[in-house]
Amino acid sequence: MLNLPLRLLASVAVTSLLWGGPAVAEMTKSLNINGTTGLIDMPSGEAQDDATFSFSTALFGPISRTTISFQFTERLSASFRFLAWRDWNSVVPGADEIKDRAFDIRYMLLKESDFVPSLTIGLIDFTGEGRFSSEYIAATKSIGDRVKVTAGLGWGRLGSEGSIGKLFGDRPALDDSDIGTPNSDQWFRGDAAPFAGVEVKLTDNWTFKGEYSSDAYVLEDDERGFFERESPFNFGFEYQKGPNTRYGIYSLYGSEVGLVFHLILDPKNRATGGVMGPAPVPVKARPSRARDPDAYDRGWVTQPDAGPLLRKNLAKRLAVDGIVIEDLAYTATTAQLRIRINRIDAGSQAIGRTARALSHVMPASVEVFEIVPVVNGIGASKVTIRRRDLEELEFAPDNGTLLRERVTITEAGPAPANGVGSENLYPKFFWSLRPAFRMAEPLKGDVGLRLSGSYSIRPGLQLSGSIYGSIAGNVDRSGDPSDSVLPHVRTDGSRYSKFGDPGLETLTLAWYARPAADIYSRVTLGYLERMHAGISGEVLWKPADSNLGLGVELNYTKQRDTNGGLGFDEYDYDIVTGYVSAYYEFGNGYVGQLDVGRYLAGDVGATVSLDRIFVNGWRVGAFATVTDVSAEDFGDGGFDKGIRFSVPLSWALGNEVKNTFSQTLRPEIGDGGARVNVNGRLYESIREYHSDGLDSEWGRVWR
Repeated sequence: MLNLPLRLLASVAVTSLLWGGPAVAEMTKSLNINGTTGLIDMPSGEAQDDATFSFSTALFGPISRTTISFQFTERLSASFRFLAWRDWNSVVPGADEIKDRAFDIRYMLLKESDFVPSLTIGLIDFTGEGRFSSEYIAATKSIGDRVKVTAGLGWGRLGSEGSIGKLFGDRPALDDSDIGTPNSDQWFRGDAAPFAGVEVKLTDNWTFKGEYSSDAYVLEDDERGFFERESPFNFGFEYQKGPNTRYGIYSLYGSEVGLVFHLILDPKNRATGGVMGPAPVPVKARPSRARDPDAYDRGWVTQPDAGPLLRKNLAKRLAVDGIVIEDLAYTATTAQLRIRINRIDAGSQAIGRTARALSHVMPASVEVFEIVPVVNGIGASKVTIRRRDLEELEFAPDNGTLLRERVTITEAGPAPANGVGSENLYPKFFWSLRPAFRMAEPLKGDVGLRLSGSYSIRPGLQLSGSIYGSIAGNVDRSGDPSDSVLPHVRTDGSRYSKFGDPGLETLTLAWYARPAADIYSRVTLGYLERMHAGISGEVLWKPADSNLGLGVELNYTKQRDTNGGLGFDEYDYDIVTGYVSAYYEFGNGYVGQLDVGRYLAGDVGATVSLDRIFVNGWRVGAFATVTDVSAEDFGDGGFDKGIRFSVPLSWALGNEVKNTFSQTLRPEIGDGGARVNVNGRLYESIREYHSDGLDSEWGRVWR
């Protein structure tokens, strides 16, 4: 006979099927208190919509969980979780708090169809200390548009309640050397236990959930004694407020009340619905040559004041969009305009605005527009547009696709010798004082003020620097030195936070050049970051129309004193590091990178990373570095790994700004696999103006 909780769960599901209430919207793919797709504490067989980015925070009893998840593809997702257990030492409640970090990954094997459930396989905390390590297979099936049922089988923690036996043998214990590395010897080993649940959509906003959990909470209940697990059943209600926020309240394990908040974001679509800015002016069509042959006369090129007058008129039109003219060169039939894009966050949109301005200003005989975006004083690419194509396609259906078929994107080439520049561009000084946020580790950071300045001496040569002072935060300011056996190139962060506030972050002289076709170079000298100073050089081969880029970087650095000043005496540590890098655009916004070389602590190895870059500037990625440093020497975490994301402020605010909010999250910060941080590395500087970067957002060329 069914016990009361199970009868209640079943009766709610059956009642929802029979209830003839008003129609409701399609059920969302909800998240659980772990911040992953699931029921309450258990996973489900579904996957979030492609590219969904979510932030979740949950609290029940002495346990809190904060999770960032990202749906990399329509089948593959990953999560990074920060966990805390208060009252870890139950003898003295509140005296201790234990924290942990976890990586999850899940893959949907089957999509739901009329007769087949969605089926997902997943790994929880698969590189951690084992407190949450578990694996599962879960299936979910919709029944109408109101009900979803889930059933699954779990191992590890998810196999600790109601075991049906060991299907694939014993589960070995983790050694200290295993911590931080994939615990593959444990996967799907040991006791296996079933779990199940139901999700019922009551109205457009309210959802009921119930589940039977296979997690016995042995660590928290039996071993530590700060949480009493009295029942395997969980129940609760969730409230969906708009497309981006969801709240939940639950009865958990018969003894606790749980609360959760989910923030769900779609990088494919802007939060504000669009970017606010001035509307584009229409293309100015030329009169036909037969009707006005004088308009096509080429004699204007001999007029001595033609260049300055054309540049002045173009500058006035482009200033509305924050576009600055670096150089204008022309013949009777071709105009090349080199531009600096200061505000618009889409290169294609800036190209389109520039082409329109040229159609209004350049005489009718000019048929070809060459537009060269300039980054750090060097041309990134050359976009060639025929004027008659602009005139012909402006109001054509699917005009973006048709125009792209006729446009060429090639190597920028050198700046023309006869160009007409501006006397006010170089030298030029800029400065700003702005609020800033600096994260030291997950859920730890501070807010402060950053004073920044830059002095553009000439094209490609720039002096810049910044000073940062914190106002409030929760970063570690103990000042205790790290116990790492490696050189403390990263793990003495608390000393820099304590003794170097305020402090000089950077003070560098950078030289960017284009020594040959498809070749870019950078040399940066000075205080490169708050921990290291020196000289960094880089050469990149990257054709504008190629998916492949190859680079070489060489650095000589000395570790700075922790007081945020100019000295080096405290560490007396210097090193030569270098890398050979390959970059590849896989399409659909996926960019892979492989770096092989010597890192800051003297270790040798490789870094593999994969990022997904969206049309509106969102970027989410993951990376891992493996070197000849052993897991024991690296410390907690075993090797350097993490996820990173960058959110353009224009996506959130709807304004035309190029600033972004960027963070990198690591389970642990170690000295192995560390690289010096240098502003303006070449690939990221020029990529958005090459074919793949422009093509992904080409639809904005007419905006």
